[in-house]
Order: sequence, then structure tokens, then C-alpha cells
Amino acid sequence: MIKIAPSILSADFLKLAGEVKSIETSGADLVHLDIMDGNFVPNITFGPMIVRQIRPLTKLPFDAHLMVDDPIRYAPLFAEAGCEMITLHAETERHLHRSLQFLKDLGVKAGVALNPHTPADFLPYVGDLCDLVLVMSVNPGFGGQKYIESSTEKIRKISDIRKKYGFGYEISVDGGVNDKTLAAVVSAGADILVMGSYFFGKPEPERGELVRKSKLQSC
Repeated sequence: MIKIAPSILSADFLKLAGEVKSIETSGADLVHLDIMDGNFVPNITFGPMIVRQIRPLTKLPFDAHLMVDDPIRYAPLFAEAGCEMITLHAETERHLHRSLQFLKDLGVKAGVALNPHTPADFLPYVGDLCDLVLVMSVNPGFGGQKYIESSTEKIRKISDIRKKYGFGYEISVDGGVNDKTLAAVVSAGADILVMGSYFFGKPEPERGELVRKSKLQSC
């Protein structure tokens, strides 16, 4: 069964506690945290203090997607704040293998994210350390963008690499996932669908139905 990961980047921060709680009550599977520093991407969001404050509001796992320069510097802070998974960008790392091992040594699941222009050719060399491979299907930094069609082929290639080498990572897709793109993304091999404005753009009573329909559509 496909997993749904609402991103609180698109939540109403004036009602953040209720928004986080609605993720769990909707039947979604995990909470996606878009962490941006204004350097690696042209936007600034929030840090470990906010994560620590919202951690008691849900039992769902947190995935901290670190769209920041020098993510290894900040990874321990997000682990301490309660994130079960930390995803860093391949583009930030000179020594990706070492960085992924560092995350594993922290006791969290290790994820690697790929920007739209980044090929997946390195995965055979680090895939055994990855619990998650996150495909950015938009350029990172802002929510509400249109799905980049070439992402479908990249998802398929990452799925093929997983099968060929017997890796156990899940494939997550972030950006422009909605009722029009969901089927192609899932058929290409995605396991986790990150939803921002598509999820939080709905009134809270409708979010459970959205999650249910998305999971049925992916079957």
C-alpha cells in the first residue's frame, strides 16, 4: 500500500497544532518536514525548535527533508528533536557515503534527495545505506509547483536500480503530486507520496477522503 506524507510547508501555521493532528486523523502515514535555510534553496522555513514543539502532537514518524547547506551539521539537532528519518540532498555532499553512514550512526533512517537535474547514477554505490530515496519532481524551495514530467522516468530508473541490486530503500516523490499525476508516479515505482498544497488546500473534514482515494487510486 502506498504511503501518504503531508508536508507542513503548506499548512496554516496560525493553526499548526491542529494541522499536524489532522495528518494523523486523515489516515496519512508520516509527516514531511521541509527544512530550508535560504542558501541551498531560495526560501527559509523552520528549525528543530518547531519540530520539538510539534513532536508530541502525533505518533506518526517525522521525515526531516534538509534542503540546507552542510546538513550533517544540523542532522543531530533534528534527530534530538524527534525525527525518525533525515533526508539530505546528494548535491550538498562531497562524501555522500560517509554522510549517510553518519545518519545511520545517529540512530535515524537515512534518506537521500535528488533535485530534478540530478541523475541517479550514484545510487548503486550508496543504495545499501539508504532507507529512502526522495525524487524532487519540482525545483525545491516553494510549494504549489507543477510536476516535472521527466521525473517519472527518474522514478522508474531508481526503482530498477533497487530491483537490480536488491536494495531495500523506499522511493518518495515530492512536488506536484495530485490526482492527475499520482497514477504515473505510482506506476513508475513510488512508495511514498509527499503532498503539500494538495492535502492542506482541502478543508480538514475532506483530508481523510483525499488520503483514502489516493491510496485506492494507487492500488
